[in-house]
Amino acid sequence: MKILITGNLGYVGPGLVKELKKNHPQATLLGFDIGYFAKHITSKWISPDSFMDAQYYGDVRQFPEGILEGVDAVVSLAAISNDPIGNRFEEPTLDINYKATVEIAKMAKRQGVKKFVFASSCSVYGSAEDTPRTERSALNPLTAYAKSKIYTEEALEKLADEHFQVTCFRFATACGMSERLRLDLVLNDFVAGGVTSGKITILSDGTPWRPLINVLDMSRAMRWGIERTIDNGGSFLTMNTGSNHWNYQIKDLALETQALLPGVEVSINQNAAPDKRSYRVNFDLFEQLAPDHQPQYDLKSTVQGLIDGLRSIDFKDAHFHQSELIRLNVIRELIHEGEIDQHLKHKRDLSTNQLTGSIHY
Repeated sequence: MKILITGNLGYVGPGLVKELKKNHPQATLLGFDIGYFAKHITSKWISPDSFMDAQYYGDVRQFPEGILEGVDAVVSLAAISNDPIGNRFEEPTLDINYKATVEIAKMAKRQGVKKFVFASSCSVYGSAEDTPRTERSALNPLTAYAKSKIYTEEALEKLADEHFQVTCFRFATACGMSERLRLDLVLNDFVAGGVTSGKITILSDGTPWRPLINVLDMSRAMRWGIERTIDNGGSFLTMNTGSNHWNYQIKDLALETQALLPGVEVSINQNAAPDKRSYRVNFDLFEQLAPDHQPQYDLKSTVQGLIDGLRSIDFKDAHFHQSELIRLNVIRELIHEGEIDQHLKHKRDLSTNQLTGSIHY
């Protein structure tokens, strides 16, 4: 089996690569990534990239179709996956997350790829204060990122058939330790604040709801997406992916972190304007279709994993909001240094042969 992962050099990729290598050791794993965050490794151990059989560098907006020859499954992770970046760079977000993803899916279908796994998001529900949202609930996207996910799902549904199976995972908010850690995710931010400064600052009033999922459990779900047969979910499947036990109010995330870091101070902005992004999600369909791939991590173990992970790399930066572990900061620095332009494209042409290359391990 040959599997291509786009966007593998980000937060989710390292866990997915190890999950696939563990369960499909004979599989050939290919990566395709522009490399924005490639150097930002948060591990003292073996590089996660060493598990790849080949790594291609390039822009998904200029994707070379030939890479798909002989590929059995594509996992689409490549995306501008951060609301602050999406709001600042709305057009590139739609071009990368939506248009490029759909074009790659069309190429994949032409090349005979059998499975296409797309990382979507529960953020498509946006504002939903009443009941937990199911896959049949109304959508209310509040950001460019959420809109891009809906557009892509709709386009992929039109491509799916008995020869081209598509699985769209509407993931809960990601969290947990990774070899390419992000600290612009709510739980990761709280743990980093507690570890480095002894303070957790909640910018909202703490009442908004969020579903969460450990990044390693995301990987287990995507493996199921590659392995599932058409009689289990059909040729096209959009599915909320997470756990009913992982619907939390923001303040509860802070308090759980505080419980594992005694002495940490929690500050809640009681005067904050209401945060419209508040929703709970129902994950019954995921539990029904993938009973053997349910989340293994709970909130406590995920917080402890982050604490242990940050301490293992001797992370002490109390000013991490200005660091390279915040994705928007990396993008701004790449623009400032002249590496990429305002459309988030490399100043050099990555479509040329000498610059779009591969590294074979």
